Amino acid sequence: MNFDYSDKVKDLQARLLAFMDEHIYPNEQRFIQEIAANRAKGNAWVPTQLVEELKPKARAAGLWNLFIPHSPRVPNGLSNLEYAPLCEIMGRVPFAAEVFNSSAPDTGNMETLERYASEELKVQWLEPLLRGEIRSAFLMTEPAVASSDATNIQCSIARDGNEYVINGTKWWSSGAGDPRCAVYIVMGKTDTEAPKHSQQSMVVVPANTPGVKVVRPLSVFGYDDAPHGHMEVTLTNVRVPVENLLLGEGRGFEIAQGRLGPGRIHHCMRTIGSAERALELMCKRLNSRVAFGKPLSAQGVWHERIADARIMIEQARLLTLKAAYMMDTVGNKDARAEIAMIKVIAPNMASQVIDWAMQAHGAAGVSDDFPLAYAYATQRWLRLADGPDEVHRQSIAKLELARHIATAPQDIDMPITRGS
Repeated sequence: MNFDYSDKVKDLQARLLAFMDEHIYPNEQRFIQEIAANRAKGNAWVPTQLVEELKPKARAAGLWNLFIPHSPRVPNGLSNLEYAPLCEIMGRVPFAAEVFNSSAPDTGNMETLERYASEELKVQWLEPLLRGEIRSAFLMTEPAVASSDATNIQCSIARDGNEYVINGTKWWSSGAGDPRCAVYIVMGKTDTEAPKHSQQSMVVVPANTPGVKVVRPLSVFGYDDAPHGHMEVTLTNVRVPVENLLLGEGRGFEIAQGRLGPGRIHHCMRTIGSAERALELMCKRLNSRVAFGKPLSAQGVWHERIADARIMIEQARLLTLKAAYMMDTVGNKDARAEIAMIKVIAPNMASQVIDWAMQAHGAAGVSDDFPLAYAYATQRWLRLADGPDEVHRQSIAKLELARHIATAPQDIDMPITRGS
């Protein structure tokens, strides 16, 4: 395995770092202030002027749609391994990825449409998403069932002539709060009598279809993640053409396997960036603060924490790069153990590093004067998003056990749980 970055990636890294220094870091407080002003006016879901101003600059700098693999529509697309260090840089600031049209759930939805949609659906939905003209949401998780086991999903997708009729309730539908959200990808059951993993399908649903209702936003430790949002959505007798079905009836799990692998690795890459930022802020704070007659950085306990943080970040990065390399070379299915491992390791690692950084900042660390409290809430949430730790650990254990028996089971897949 060779993890050296190519000259092309090094050039993109340099340009991305320069863009972050010039446009992203200096505007972190402006982003927060814009959302606060919109909330005070009664609508937190209005897109920020800041992000919309920066998008054309990112595109002009050649830093647009870097996440999606090379394709006719994205001739400058990158492999997972090439994208990894760039995604890490974007992860240092929560709103940065959207500036480069590389934020969830649009990334996963665009990859899904690119792989599995008809040409007509690509023209209608993928192309405006690639241009950044609209946003999207992925509707999978349901409040009434344990969605960590996606076979529990009850949303009905029933064929009626030339249409599918959809009925169900979804929640944690990330992105559905954004007024630019124009399209959903919905997972539900088309045949309850089929084998367990052939009951599910995925269908494209325009957000303005009659019967679609955004019920409420859901908060994460008090953060509503406006203007992005995680929403509860009801679908009542929602009708869409049969042509909106992706790939075919009963192939929802197949699509989910293809969609959630890259989505998980993107989360982990951004998580490493968040941990790096926290460690950087921690070291700067410890060097600048004096307590009991000497800098905090001279206190022995902080040496141990700084060293552990560096070790943990490097370990997580190396495993993430290995997973990305395997996804590129042997495919998502053969990389499923590595994807599951990094999905457990990365948010747990980042939560610990950010926790130490908050401790180093004292009371300021839990305020919004620094980005640490929000980063901590995000990482704790990620231990549930795209599958809880327990489900990923179960998959890892089954794969490990299978290596040591003569008749190893061949049907252990990545867990299919809600994805961003």
